[in-house]
Amino acid sequence: MKPTSLFICLLTIYSVASAAVIPLRGVYAPKNILGRSEARAYERAHARSFAKRQDPIPSDSIPSTVPASQLSSTSSPVTVSPTSLVSDPASSSSPIPTSVAASATAPPSPEPPADPDGSPKLVVAHHMVGNTFPYTLQDWIDDITLAHASGIDGFALNMGSDPWQPNQVANAYQAAQQTNLGFKLFLSLDMSSLPCATPNDAQNLRNLVTAHISHPNQLQYDSRAFVSTFGGESCNFGQGSTADGWKTQFTQSPDLQGKIFFVPSFFVDPTTFSNFVDVMDGDFNWNSGWPTQVTTSFAQSQVSAQNEQAGKSLLGLVDGAPLSALSSTLENNIQNTVASVLSNMQLALTKFIGSTDTDDQYISGLTALSGKVQARDGQSSKKLYMGAVSPWFFTHYGPDSFNKNFVFLADQHLYAKRWESIIDSRAQFDIVEIISWNDYGESHYVGPIKGAQPNSQAWTNGMNHSAWLDLTRYYATAYKTGQFPAIEKDQIFMWSRPHSTSAQAPDPVPQPTNFQILEDAVWAVVMATEPSTVVLSVSPTSSMTFQVPAGVSKLAIPITPGDTMKGVIQRNGQTIVELNPTEFTFQGSPSTYNFNAFVASAIAQ
Repeated sequence: MKPTSLFICLLTIYSVASAAVIPLRGVYAPKNILGRSEARAYERAHARSFAKRQDPIPSDSIPSTVPASQLSSTSSPVTVSPTSLVSDPASSSSPIPTSVAASATAPPSPEPPADPDGSPKLVVAHHMVGNTFPYTLQDWIDDITLAHASGIDGFALNMGSDPWQPNQVANAYQAAQQTNLGFKLFLSLDMSSLPCATPNDAQNLRNLVTAHISHPNQLQYDSRAFVSTFGGESCNFGQGSTADGWKTQFTQSPDLQGKIFFVPSFFVDPTTFSNFVDVMDGDFNWNSGWPTQVTTSFAQSQVSAQNEQAGKSLLGLVDGAPLSALSSTLENNIQNTVASVLSNMQLALTKFIGSTDTDDQYISGLTALSGKVQARDGQSSKKLYMGAVSPWFFTHYGPDSFNKNFVFLADQHLYAKRWESIIDSRAQFDIVEIISWNDYGESHYVGPIKGAQPNSQAWTNGMNHSAWLDLTRYYATAYKTGQFPAIEKDQIFMWSRPHSTSAQAPDPVPQPTNFQILEDAVWAVVMATEPSTVVLSVSPTSSMTFQVPAGVSKLAIPITPGDTMKGVIQRNGQTIVELNPTEFTFQGSPSTYNFNAFVASAIAQ
C-alpha cells in the first residue's frame, strides 16, 4: 500500500473512532424545562445514533494523546504498568502517593467508618465511562488516587452502550486493585443509552454485571454486589410492565438472584416505589443534588417581603465553627453583608438551596416499600437511600445535537449547603453520590479535565473545578464520621461564572433556560483556623471586608463586567492567604454563552 493511501486509511479509522466515542448521556430534566417526550427521545436515542450523524466534530474534540494501538483495537484491556502518579497539586492539600505497588494480592485498606448500628457511610462519585475513551490504566490509577485523597470511597461507573466501554470498566477495576487503597467500584447502568426492550437486552445487562460481581474492589452491600442505574423506569425487557421486566429479567433472574443489591435511579413518583417489590433494594435520588423545581417563573412567584426577610435568616453562612467562636453580632454581620449582595429573587430562593425536602419524599416512598418486603435471611427490610450532592449545573447543546440548554440553581454556595444539610440528616443517608467526577457536558465535574469531552469544549476548557476537591474532603469526612474535621490550614475558595447573566453573545445557541434566576456574584468559602479578617475584591476600588470566626464561612461579593476576583485572609496585621487568579476576567460581551464556573483556591503554606 502506498504511504499516502496508508495515511488516509489511518486518518479515516481515527476519525470514525473519535466520532463514535464522544459520550452522550441524557439528563432527566423536570417537565418545566423540556417537554417529557422530547427529552426522552433525546435521552434514549442519542447514544446509539451519534455515530451516524454527519455533524462535523471540532478538531479540538479529538484526543491528541490516543495511542495508535487503542485506535486500531479496543477489544482487550489496556495493561500499562503503574509508574508514577500525576495529579494537580492544587487540587488537594493532602499528600498524594507518588508511586503505587502493583500487587494484586495485598490486603485492602480498612472499610470507611460505620454508624453504631453497623451500616457504613459511603461517599462515591459518578464517573462517566463514556468520557474515558483515551484512558490508559495509569489514567484510572490517577483518578482513583486523587478521589481517595479527597475523601471519596468509590466510583459509580456510568456505563453506556459503546462497545469499547466494557474494556475501560475492566481497566477501572484493575486500577482500583493495583492502588491497594480499598477503593470501591460499581456499575451505574445508563439506561438512556443501553437498550432494554427485549430479554436479550436484559441478558446483556446481566453479563455486564456478572463480569465483575466478585472482584475484590466491587462495592458489596448486605453481602451482595451493589448495582445502580441512570434511568430505566421505561424498561420492560419485553414483559408486561417495568416492574415485571426488572424483576423477572434482572434482579430475580437465576444469574443475579441473591447476588446483587439493586439501587436504581428510576425517575418515578416516589409514592409508586411500593410497586417495585423484589426489584429495588433502595433508591438513588439523582435530582436531589439541585433545587430542580426552581425555574424563572417559580422564582418570580417566590418574591415577596415575607420570603425576602426569611431568606436573610436562612442563609446559613457559618458552619463547623466552635460555639465559643461565634457571637450573634458576628454571625448577623456576615448574614447581612452577604444578603446585601443578593437580589430579592435570590433571597426568596435561599430556603430551597440545599434543602432535603425531596430526600424526605423519597425516603417516605422507600419506607412504604420496606413495609411490603419480607426481611431477607432475618435481616432488616429497610431500604437504602442514596442522595446526591452537586456543585453546579449548566449544559449548552443546541437543537442540532442533544437539545439540552438549561441551568439549575447552584448559586449561594450550593455545594457547601447541600453537604451541610446532608450532614445534619446523616442518619437518613446511607450513601452520598457526588454528581459528578467528570461529566463535562453538564458542568458539574469535580475531577480534572481529561479524557474525551462530549463536544463541551466551548464551556469547559479553562474551567477547572478540581479546587472543589478540598471542600469535598472536608464535608465527606464530616458526613462519614459525624464530626467536622479540624481545620489545620487557612484556605480560601472562590468561583464565579465567566460573564454577566444579562450578557448578549453572537451564539447560535441562545441563553440557557432559566438563566434569569442566577446572580452576578463571586462566591467564596473560607476555612479559618482562627478568627480572621477576609477581604474580597473584584477591582482596586470595589471590595468587601468580613470578620469571620474559626471554621467555615460562606461569603460573596457582586461582580460586574471587567472585574476580576481576589481574596485575602488576614490575621494580626499579616496576610495569611492570598488568592489572585490572574486568568479570570468577568466579561460583558462574550463570544459564546458560558454559565459554567471558574473555580480557584489558595491555602496557607
